[in-house]
Amino acid sequence: MSNNITDMKVRCEDILTSVSVRDIAIRYFHKSPSWLYHKLDGIDGNGNPGGFTAEETEQFKQALYDLADRLRKCADSIA
Repeated sequence: MSNNITDMKVRCEDILTSVSVRDIAIRYFHKSPSWLYHKLDGIDGNGNPGGFTAEETEQFKQALYDLADRLRKCADSIA
């Protein structure tokens, strides 16, 4: 039985229209945007069950933390 997270899209629904999935895929995973979209949908590239492994989950979490820090720095630079 897989322990992959297959509901990441639901967990992130509040932010997905505000962040660039393309940028996250390329900048933080060095993968194609379609790869990350499939992960978010809980499938692999062939439409089979997939999702995020524990390692990918942590990598995605750290990417969101980094993005949040970058947004905060940008906001703080506005006088």
